[in-house]
Amino acid sequence: MFHHIWAVLLYLCGILLNSIYQCPEHSQLTTEGVDGKEFPEPHLGQWYFIAGAAPTKEELATFDPVDNIVFNMAVGSAPMQLQLRATIRTKNGLCVPRKWIYHLSDGSTDLRTEGRPDMKTKLFSSACPGGIMLKETGQGYQRFLLYNRSPHPPEKCVEEFQSLTSCLDFKAFLLTPRNQDACELSSN
Repeated sequence: MFHHIWAVLLYLCGILLNSIYQCPEHSQLTTEGVDGKEFPEPHLGQWYFIAGAAPTKEELATFDPVDNIVFNMAVGSAPMQLQLRATIRTKNGLCVPRKWIYHLSDGSTDLRTEGRPDMKTKLFSSACPGGIMLKETGQGYQRFLLYNRSPHPPEKCVEEFQSLTSCLDFKAFLLTPRNQDACELSSN
């Protein structure tokens, strides 16, 4: 009898705590943009990949060999298109160039990756100065990724990102080492 009362009491305490403590808000970016500039203009230019979070380590495995990644986001050659170029510095020192084309959804910041119909990317604001978060979902994975204009943002930014994603039950966490110099981004 005592065990049943104790279990009910703990259950009720859990419900109360759950209703009081909720994950902090992370707002999806809108097409109205930042500082009066319409999306995607404030998000064009150079970005550094800082950290990732996912429900499982397997969903972040693609980043295991990475030391750092530098990206450049530019307006694409067609309307409603963004071109993303990246150079990946692997832990063994190699530089690996990559390119993606994102298609914008009309009136939204949702991005679709050309050639990957299963992949969807949503952009979110970050409390971190110069930061942005992406949520990628695809066949068999979902992950949050933290980017910043600086290769070494304040530690508090990474801690807040980890806290938010953990609260959302994204328990696996990866922080890029960024021990080596970033590779040069190719111009083509």
